[in-house]
Amino acid sequence: MTDTMTTADFNQAGFEAFLASRREPEWMLAERRQAWSQFSDMQWPGRRDEEWMRTDIRLFKLRQYHLAFDPLDALPSEIIPLLDSHITLGGHVHTVDGNCVSSAIAEQWTQQGVVFGSLDDLTEEHADRFQTTLLKGSYDRQVDRFAALHSSFWSGGQFLYVPRGVHITEPLHVLSALTDGAADLGHTLVVLEDGASATLLAETASEQEDSGGLHCGAVELIVGDGASLRYVNLQNWGSNVWHFAQQNAVLGREANLQWTSAAIGSRLAKVNQHVTLAGEGANSQVNGVLFTQGRQHLSYHTLQHHQAAHCSSDFLYKSALQDKSQTVWRGMIRVDEGAQRTDGYQRNDNLLLSNEARADSIPGLEIEADDVRCTHGSTSGMVDEELIYYAMCRGFTRKEATRLIVTGFFQQIFDRITIDSVRDALGLAIARRVRDYE
Repeated sequence: MTDTMTTADFNQAGFEAFLASRREPEWMLAERRQAWSQFSDMQWPGRRDEEWMRTDIRLFKLRQYHLAFDPLDALPSEIIPLLDSHITLGGHVHTVDGNCVSSAIAEQWTQQGVVFGSLDDLTEEHADRFQTTLLKGSYDRQVDRFAALHSSFWSGGQFLYVPRGVHITEPLHVLSALTDGAADLGHTLVVLEDGASATLLAETASEQEDSGGLHCGAVELIVGDGASLRYVNLQNWGSNVWHFAQQNAVLGREANLQWTSAAIGSRLAKVNQHVTLAGEGANSQVNGVLFTQGRQHLSYHTLQHHQAAHCSSDFLYKSALQDKSQTVWRGMIRVDEGAQRTDGYQRNDNLLLSNEARADSIPGLEIEADDVRCTHGSTSGMVDEELIYYAMCRGFTRKEATRLIVTGFFQQIFDRITIDSVRDALGLAIARRVRDYE
């Protein structure tokens, strides 16, 4: 890194400056160069692409954003984490604009071989382990131009490694923050070896509710045989942030994953969330909470990929929409030929709080095995005026009544969250956004 350059543009000169600032093994730099070449040859996805036909990114301009080299010393005072309140943590990693500003882990876990910290800082020490896991498995940098961009410029991410048979009893916390107009290309990598267990709470935040910026990130969750992972992901960007992400999990034999994903921020979000059940007897539960307002557009494409026999997957997504906002949920259960005795379930429910809000719900099945149980469904409807009237007759204002209905709508997912503080934080964050409609 030169003394005069503190940011990099997303062009050839910026890419070379970015590489020069890294302390990475040659194999990692070579993969970045290959990804950049693929990015340069690609076009941005458009409305003619099936996955993007309901998501319009014509106003997105990559040249408006830059990758910062110089980290801040600490979190800005305006950024307040939501998921770490009233809870004892085993460690944390905080990043701002893709740069780590704080990292810690309890000594009792490091003594058992647990590795947790900034992905950038751990690159040299654990390069060999990264070579077999980072951006591997179900992650595909060729899926679109955003994935190739992330593979070229990822930085400021987090790494959690739990050795065989180690059980982390305290939740770990990750916060990725953006200052107004900045870019974050953070990568989260979680590796649980056979028989291990952990809980990771991850959230995003911006300086102000109306802050802008770019997040082009990725999540890789690798859960070994008999391992168990609870992963909570709260997307709480400012209302002018463009949010693009590839999120993937791979489960081994008899592995268990509970993944709770909540999205209440950003201007536009396009997220691919894939769970691959690669080992026999694996089990996954994915809970999605979306709350939109203004002209927000949140698009989530989920995949339950059953590759092995005797696996079960349970996807439940719920969306509440107000103002002129829009959600798109496209879910797929894919069952390979050898994945007999599969039990797959997916459901999407949408609660419309405004006549101008829109929810597109597209469940799907691709089944090649002949001994399976797979079901899917979706519902969409307006707030029941009789329920609002009933509550107002008992002294509630219309806004309070609507809050009660919204909370009840999400209660099925809240009941699945076993950490009280996390459940309360999500419920409060959503309730604060409910508007007063006449």
